[in-house]
Amino acid sequence: MLLKNASVLIIDDDTDVLTAVRLLLKTEAKEVVTEKNPENLRWLLSKQAFDVILLDMNFTSSINTGNEGLFWLNKVKEFKSEAAVIMITAYGDIDLAVRSLKEGAADFVVKPWHNEKLITTIKEALKRKGNGKMAASPSLSKDSIIGTELLGESEIMQDIFYKVEKIAPTDANILILGENGTGKDLIAKAIHQQSLRTDKAFIKVDVGALTESLFESELFGHKKGAFTDAREDRIGRFEAANNGTLFLDEIGNISLHQQAKLLSVLQNRQVIRLGTNDPIPINIRLICATNVPLAELANESRFRKDLIYRINTVEIMVPPLRKRENDIIILAKHFSRLYSNKYLKPVLEFDSKAMEKLLQYHYPGNIRELQYTIERAVIMADGNVLQATDLIFSPIESSVVVDSEPDELKLSSVEKNTILRVIEKHNGNITKAAKELGLTRTALYRRLSKYDI
Repeated sequence: MLLKNASVLIIDDDTDVLTAVRLLLKTEAKEVVTEKNPENLRWLLSKQAFDVILLDMNFTSSINTGNEGLFWLNKVKEFKSEAAVIMITAYGDIDLAVRSLKEGAADFVVKPWHNEKLITTIKEALKRKGNGKMAASPSLSKDSIIGTELLGESEIMQDIFYKVEKIAPTDANILILGENGTGKDLIAKAIHQQSLRTDKAFIKVDVGALTESLFESELFGHKKGAFTDAREDRIGRFEAANNGTLFLDEIGNISLHQQAKLLSVLQNRQVIRLGTNDPIPINIRLICATNVPLAELANESRFRKDLIYRINTVEIMVPPLRKRENDIIILAKHFSRLYSNKYLKPVLEFDSKAMEKLLQYHYPGNIRELQYTIERAVIMADGNVLQATDLIFSPIESSVVVDSEPDELKLSSVEKNTILRVIEKHNGNITKAAKELGLTRTALYRRLSKYDI
């Protein structure tokens, strides 16, 4: 169906939003109806049929969970409406918006949107509706992120790909969280490539590696003579990224003093080169990444909360490879093709035991470790098939034990705590405790020795 022939209903308690969308679609759609109160939804749908409904995710200022939008989305389905529902959401509700797709929404748009993007989203929803495909939510395939090696078919990665597609065209500041080697830099590049700044510079800085003395000079620039080795004027990374994207990697490792300098620049949107007093306006899209958990960043003795809020309009949590089992073989085959071509070998396949070994390993070094493992295997392989013995995981990581379970959930801890409770229950009487535990006295003593009780 064409937008010119469509009836559009907009439900949002923000009159500015209603006015803006009505004026935008006035010449694009056949009919545009606006409504502030979602309680009138049943009456509106009984009165006429709509082709598209733009539905806000929050209607109560004191409740900002997105549950209102999901509630009314389900009501639209209950009212037997065949309209394509597009959710309107803010940056912080993107995870809920992705959930709305699973509950039947056609798509979602993020405030503030670009008008062209909103119109395109509506047209695509109408097209899918016309093709009878509204039951299936649109998804972002691994091929949609062009020019990167960001691959994955697991549900958790598909959610990340969709989130990237939605936030990329905005100028929202992004914080990417995840362990080392999970591909945070690839996600940053993907956001830039799909943004409106894609033809501008993408500047990456590992700020965690900058010393206190180099931090300001590297980021903000300096004038000749500003310090001993300043032999010429130099622009900083902020200026180099002007009108483009600045990616600050390992942001969690900078000192409180450096954080204060960075916060000042982000608040004022201008830099002052060392050795001058002249402010230089900057216009950048900021993406940051860290392997430090958000809970640790929230500790103000380590990281300023006002800076977290400044850099974290939207956060993306990148899962470790051990939580992406469905993607391990996909990535391994990708690296096999990559390095077979690089080292002028026929593309090497994996036998069943090799694939089993890949799936059983815990990958403390994540994708980076898998990549190096496959590269070594391709170099050393004699035949056209990689076997389990060809896969030698990094000795650097071999001593690292990855265990995401808290101590109280480990089997040994459960046994120890049970023994302690039973002994306490019987006031230290080992015979009675052993009987209740189904053990001999000797077996119980062995366990007491084992757990140093």
